[in-house]
Amino acid sequence: MVASSTDAARFDGHITFLPVTDLDASRVFYRDVLGLEITTDQGSCLIFRAAADSFIGVCERPDAMASAGVIITLVADDVDGWAQRLSDAGAAIVSGPDHSATYGIYHVFFHDPDGPLLEIQRFDDPEWASGAG
Repeated sequence: MVASSTDAARFDGHITFLPVTDLDASRVFYRDVLGLEITTDQGSCLIFRAAADSFIGVCERPDAMASAGVIITLVADDVDGWAQRLSDAGAAIVSGPDHSATYGIYHVFFHDPDGPLLEIQRFDDPEWASGAG
């Protein structure tokens, strides 16, 4: 059944796919640095569980370029701890961690090995996902 325009859209999960030039470097980064579980290995694509029903897929494409405007955001309470872990692993920190009053978040931006922009953030409002906002 297709939801009408007045129904809220509901999906069973989410996968954001990113093209990468070095699948092995991406495997190490997403699995070892970010600590994400590989749920599916499709040979030239790996799918990582980012949260209960949210996933990141990386697919090797020799001519891949980081897509401008794409940001993967991971939500976590310990932004400072993650920033330190990323820095210790040699990840390219772009900015932060710092607070954004505009968006009501505390966050850090960084790049993965192929250049896509990622963010780890904590919402000021702990009920952000309740749909009440």
